[in-house]
Amino acid sequence: MDVQYIAQRMSRRINRDVKRFREIGENSRMDLEEFIKHGQMGNDIKIPIKIVDLPEFEYDQRNKGGIGQGDAEQGDPVDADNGEEGDEEGEPGEEGGQHEYYEMDPEEFAQELDDELGLDFEEKGQKVVETSEGDFNETRRAGPDSTLDTDHLFKQAIKRHVAMFADTEYIKEMLSVRGYGVEKVWDWSRKNGINVSKSQIEELADEVDNPTKYDSPDDIEKTLRRRPPRSSYSNLKFRSDDERYRAPETVKEPQHNAVVINIRDVSGSMRQNKRELVERVFTPMDWYLQGKYDNVEFVYIAHDAQAWRVDREEFFGIRSGGGTKVSSAYELITQEVLSDYPWQSWNRFVFASGDGENTANDTEDNVIPMMRDIKANRHGYVEVQPNGGRSRRANIADELEKEFSGEDTYRVARVGNKNDVMDAIRVMLDTTDQD
Repeated sequence: MDVQYIAQRMSRRINRDVKRFREIGENSRMDLEEFIKHGQMGNDIKIPIKIVDLPEFEYDQRNKGGIGQGDAEQGDPVDADNGEEGDEEGEPGEEGGQHEYYEMDPEEFAQELDDELGLDFEEKGQKVVETSEGDFNETRRAGPDSTLDTDHLFKQAIKRHVAMFADTEYIKEMLSVRGYGVEKVWDWSRKNGINVSKSQIEELADEVDNPTKYDSPDDIEKTLRRRPPRSSYSNLKFRSDDERYRAPETVKEPQHNAVVINIRDVSGSMRQNKRELVERVFTPMDWYLQGKYDNVEFVYIAHDAQAWRVDREEFFGIRSGGGTKVSSAYELITQEVLSDYPWQSWNRFVFASGDGENTANDTEDNVIPMMRDIKANRHGYVEVQPNGGRSRRANIADELEKEFSGEDTYRVARVGNKNDVMDAIRVMLDTTDQD
């Protein structure tokens, strides 16, 4: 059998198996809810999948003996299943293990989270119409020579040429119809837009040999057409009035712009277990809103007794320390952020998180009034209290619920462990009435 034919068959089979194994792996990825609760969060959405070893070739080791190639007897094989693997001390390796991931874009993530949580999210609020240049489908009377629409120019010249063309042979045939003299042919020419004078018809009538050749115009041979011959098109006349220049059409596309302002408490009471719960809630919300809006920007603010802007990496990795004054974050938003995202053209989401603790009276005197002053599609507060523990000073969530009860713009969620994460995300993102 032909070796090349065998190789092609093996290649097709291998490619088919590789595709099948990959599909098995993707279908066996971690459940989305489990990933949000327990998976490793990052900048990209990479959900672990079960590793499926792909088929590969190995060299035939027959007749190779042991590691040595001498005449000594082959030693006993090493028992890899004796339960002692990895027990000996040694230097740590430098190469990482192999992991497989299912990479998901924000739009796909948002769709799956919609399905998972039963969300009915709509891009409410501001909608901006942005204009852009599309294909060169429009024409203008002026423009660079390179955009001259030559097709239009020639079409207009041809139409004019056809309209003005007088097929003298056809007119002579009309003069050969019984009862059609100069006057009648002249009337017929004017009705049909034939550019010929009465004197020309009189001259042509003198050339007609048989004025009773046809009983009616319908008897004229079908081969005779009143259209210019090809040779006549060399005399086409172009006019400047016919010049048109191609131009790009203006495309108006509605754009949904959104800014997501994330606030987190990094005071001394925000320990590692609380910080992890914040990340489990805020990271999926970031991904989700990226998939829902055409253009979305994120602003990250950390605060203890004072507030400052940070980047995303620092936001999720910042250490805790200092006192607490939540209103400092809203003051920073008002002074430095809102002017960059005007309410007329930006949807706004303001999400805050902490363990519910705040400086005495700060929530009632400052935070609530500023939340009312900051126009937004959604204000949210996520209180994290691992294992149900709660400080007697943790009263932000209670005060917000009391103040904003029944107002859909304002949402409050409590997270005590990873099982509460999905419910908190639903509360923050769902656009249906929460009452």
